[in-house]
Amino acid sequence: MEVLEPGTPAPPFESIDQNGKTVTLEKYRGRKVILYFYPKDDTPGCTKEACAFRDNFPKFKKIGVEVLGVSIDSEKRHKKFVDKYELPFRLVVDEDKKIVQDYGVWGLKKFMGREYMGTARVTYLIDEHGSIQHVWPKVKPADHALELLEYIENAG
Repeated sequence: MEVLEPGTPAPPFESIDQNGKTVTLEKYRGRKVILYFYPKDDTPGCTKEACAFRDNFPKFKKIGVEVLGVSIDSEKRHKKFVDKYELPFRLVVDEDKKIVQDYGVWGLKKFMGREYMGTARVTYLIDEHGSIQHVWPKVKPADHALELLEYIENAG
């Protein structure tokens, strides 16, 4: 896994969200976008992270920042996750793993002595021009939304 560097263009993508609606990065040009990658819907860490974004979503909206979550889960799993936790933002479907590979977040992981391929918990802040402004390669799920808000507010 090799995450992308700040200052590089964010790879374009086109997929669907939890409602089967088309989502492209290009649609958000002119606005900052938090593109957060997470391993799996409805698991403890991913739920904490998603709920922290949900709880702080009005603050992100107020400062004009879009939030998009990406995992390799299906539209149906995303829909169930969104409905269960009343998530107010879009979850992008990446079943073919193209987006996670383009963003360098797909690779070998270790858990309890077992190695497997999976999605790393990485967040990108993409600027209004479509370039990567900042990268968080290590994320604490419960604290991450507040960390992002603080960074965005201080970066101007």
